[in-house]
Amino acid sequence: MAAQTTRENVDSASDSDQGEGLIWGYHFVPNEPAREITSQSAIDFLTAPGPDVPGEFLWLHFSSSHAASEPWLRRYVTLPDAFYESLHAGVGSTRLKQDADSLLAHIHDVLFDFTFEASAVASTSLCITSRLLVSAHIRPLRSVDKLRAAVQAGQVFRSPIELLSHLLRDQASVLVDIVRRSTTRVDPMEDQLLAKRVSVSRSELGSLRRMLVRLQRLLAPEPAAFFRLLDRPPDWITQEQLRNLQQAAEKFSNAISDTAALVERVKQLQEELAAVVNEQTNRTLFVLTLVTVLALPINLVAGLFGMNVGGIPLAQHPYGFFLVVAPLLVLTAFLAYWGLARRRD
Repeated sequence: MAAQTTRENVDSASDSDQGEGLIWGYHFVPNEPAREITSQSAIDFLTAPGPDVPGEFLWLHFSSSHAASEPWLRRYVTLPDAFYESLHAGVGSTRLKQDADSLLAHIHDVLFDFTFEASAVASTSLCITSRLLVSAHIRPLRSVDKLRAAVQAGQVFRSPIELLSHLLRDQASVLVDIVRRSTTRVDPMEDQLLAKRVSVSRSELGSLRRMLVRLQRLLAPEPAAFFRLLDRPPDWITQEQLRNLQQAAEKFSNAISDTAALVERVKQLQEELAAVVNEQTNRTLFVLTLVTVLALPINLVAGLFGMNVGGIPLAQHPYGFFLVVAPLLVLTAFLAYWGLARRRD
């Protein structure tokens, strides 16, 4: 009955919330789908003396680029200063740490319209307590949108930690999808290199490797901070929630491992491409050098016999031309045979 009363008092979200920076808000009751709420309903929940239903909590998602977001949060919610600092921080490494009785997370994800550009990465700041999850970003991200889609589809979440675990799993799924798409681009390049066809773009391989290394560096959580959280979690996190968070982190670690394997594969392709290009360059230089060596005796003799001085040998001999050309042809044939024999070796 209490749950029924609480649900009836929760209003649906409206466009007026955009003026306060709130993009969406959801109210969660145990064992029931979440319901979208307005900023006023969130204020009523946050200013209430205690929960109407045990285990209920909110998810409030803000636009950190909106000027009214931070003042609204400072007015109605007590959050650590580190959370507000993370709103203005640049793109760094993924962090998950404990601050007093709250969890702070600064995670990175690709943009919703992600292309294979290293700059298409943005961050999301989160603060998690036993009754509240606050998130904020500047641009729409894939994993956050997938989490919202799961909430709208009626999936039941029993705690903010389950939302965080689901977000990490969605983030890992997005990374796996990127690795899969990258692999479909790498496979044809590898086949061409195995066939000794240098039609692979070195710049494309380089940009792909840089993008994967950047994603691996930005999306991977700091292992030391995560293990500290697992060893000494806040009191309100249950063992089951901690196991869910650990499983999400393990899935994310597997995705990072796949990314590292693909980075190593791209690196080997770059080395193979460099080797093929060097081989072709050496072959071309060898041909040019061989032609130069073969033409050297003829050019030398032509230069000597072309001098406008007296005493040129065989100048009056009826077969002088053939007597000069015959040794040159023999010498040229010998040099050609020697050069080609060395090439085969």
